[in-house]
Amino acid sequence: MRHVRRLLCVAVLLAFAPVLMARAADPSPKIDPDVLTEGFLAAHPDLRWRAEGVRDYAAGRYDAALSELKRAARYADKPAQAMVAEMYWRGIGVAQDRALGYAWMDIAAERLYHDFIVHREIYWNALSADERRDAIARGQAVLAEYGDDAAKPRLEKVLRREARSATGSRVGFTGNLKIVPFTGPLAGTGMTISGERYYAKEYWEPKAYWRLQDEI
Repeated sequence: MRHVRRLLCVAVLLAFAPVLMARAADPSPKIDPDVLTEGFLAAHPDLRWRAEGVRDYAAGRYDAALSELKRAARYADKPAQAMVAEMYWRGIGVAQDRALGYAWMDIAAERLYHDFIVHREIYWNALSADERRDAIARGQAVLAEYGDDAAKPRLEKVLRREARSATGSRVGFTGNLKIVPFTGPLAGTGMTISGERYYAKEYWEPKAYWRLQDEI
């Protein structure tokens, strides 16, 4: 259970770190909390579905959480992939499947993020010889669907499409945008944010976005 709590903590922090960091005036890389609107999250399904999955996981709605985390995982979200791995490994809301849990954690560790590498090695060392062979064999299908070679282009397509279709949008846009939240305490009130902040290159240009994710 220590592993479960640690992974959940990591995922929660990564899902909501932009807000927490901003409040603490932390100089660490972050996403501006003011841009995390419905429209922004629709254009960043990795962030949207990870946050929804973390919320449902914390509330004990594991079926919904697993579905949402897998949706985030399809867009190359490594924290979501790690949480899916832990759910299979521990049998949280799903039948326990340690070989499949390892396969998911192996993909989560694809970019060499420290905590995910550590968990992957813990998993591998705990597997029997038969489970290891099973994990390698079954992991090929998971890699083909959720590995970076398939998942990164999937998100990049969304980023480019949404950047083109948003009203007045382009990287470098410097006008002001009025955003009307549809949910939450500010629903219907509207807020104004500069286009320069909302359309910052690191949020919309794929290579810059991946660099920001790695830094966070």
